Amino acid sequence: MTSRAVKRAFRYRFYPSPEQAGELARTFGCVRLVYNRALQARTEAWTLRQERVSYNATSAMLTAWKKTDELAFLNDVSSVPLQQTLRHLQMAYTNFFAKRAKYPTFKSKKTSRKSAEYTTSGFRYRDGRLTLAKMAEPLDIVWSRPLPEGAAPSTVTVSQDAAGRWFVSLLCDGRVEQAPATGAVGVDVGLDSLLTLSTGEKITNPRHERRDRAALAKAQRNLAKKEKGSTNRAKAALKVARVHARITDRRRDYLHKLTTRLVRENQTIVIEDLTVRNMVKNHSLARAISDAAWRQFRTLLEYKADWHDRNLVVVDRWFPSSKLCSACGALAERMPLNMRSWTCRCGTAHDRDVNAARNILAEGLSVIACGGGVRPQRESSRTGQSSAKQETPGATQAIPVL
Repeated sequence: MTSRAVKRAFRYRFYPSPEQAGELARTFGCVRLVYNRALQARTEAWTLRQERVSYNATSAMLTAWKKTDELAFLNDVSSVPLQQTLRHLQMAYTNFFAKRAKYPTFKSKKTSRKSAEYTTSGFRYRDGRLTLAKMAEPLDIVWSRPLPEGAAPSTVTVSQDAAGRWFVSLLCDGRVEQAPATGAVGVDVGLDSLLTLSTGEKITNPRHERRDRAALAKAQRNLAKKEKGSTNRAKAALKVARVHARITDRRRDYLHKLTTRLVRENQTIVIEDLTVRNMVKNHSLARAISDAAWRQFRTLLEYKADWHDRNLVVVDRWFPSSKLCSACGALAERMPLNMRSWTCRCGTAHDRDVNAARNILAEGLSVIACGGGVRPQRESSRTGQSSAKQETPGATQAIPVL
């Protein structure tokens, strides 16, 4: 058994004291302010003078802002998260100019994620106790699982979600055991069954949102009755956020277990390249597709396959997996969504989803065996690297995961 060095983030819930909560709230506000001011300065410089402003220039602006009476309060919080938000802005511009992302947008006090990132100069971690800059006492963290032995955090990110819960994420260098695995599996995603495997197994779609739909609707009706800007409206909004958080937590936990199982049991995994953002434009299916979280499933599968040195093959979205007979290769003329089983001209009876999963597997294995062409793969905004090696439009892509 071998192991691989990776960077892993360990996320824990914590309960700040009133003083710590106040300090973090001020920090979140200052981070948002600095980001928005730097974005405005860079936008105006380009619009008015066709001038690109670098990270170093925005860092110098931050120093000047701190010396003004208007923004002197920026000195009251740690400087590390303020510098980090400028680095995040620089990365956003890098991704924009590389055409990996849209133009950066301003952070909203109401809707943007509340977070602050600390590097090693902004926190102290000793004997399982984490203390942030500008704080006298360590955070009261619920250590739901231990950090790897000897692990030392290189970055700490503190955040608060819409439900009012506080989280701290510790980025550490660690190692992942790469247990050997054999076999290959094709995966077809769906709504009736969340996943259908080429082995014939169907994994039930738990429909997390549907389970709490009544509670969510009640909380949203209660919110709609409250006066905007009132304290009661804020309390009602918090109840809605808690229902959403419960749904999100269950969905994430379920997908983590599924992807971990697939990666541990199979050396090669073949999936379809689906454009979820286009599929949710179908208003009849948008809610169910969003609840299934196919994009999140693929994201988890990608990095876990990378960690465990598995082969992840992505079949082109136009490959006719449902209409193709997995026995004789004949292509059916039409296959409406309500047709869940069909019989080929060769006499083979097919379950629509199982047949699709088998075709997806066969197509993926042919790419590996024959060296099929790959489609240009969109670059990752995280790494800035494209996973494509050739440019053959319309073909299947065999990609190394991000």
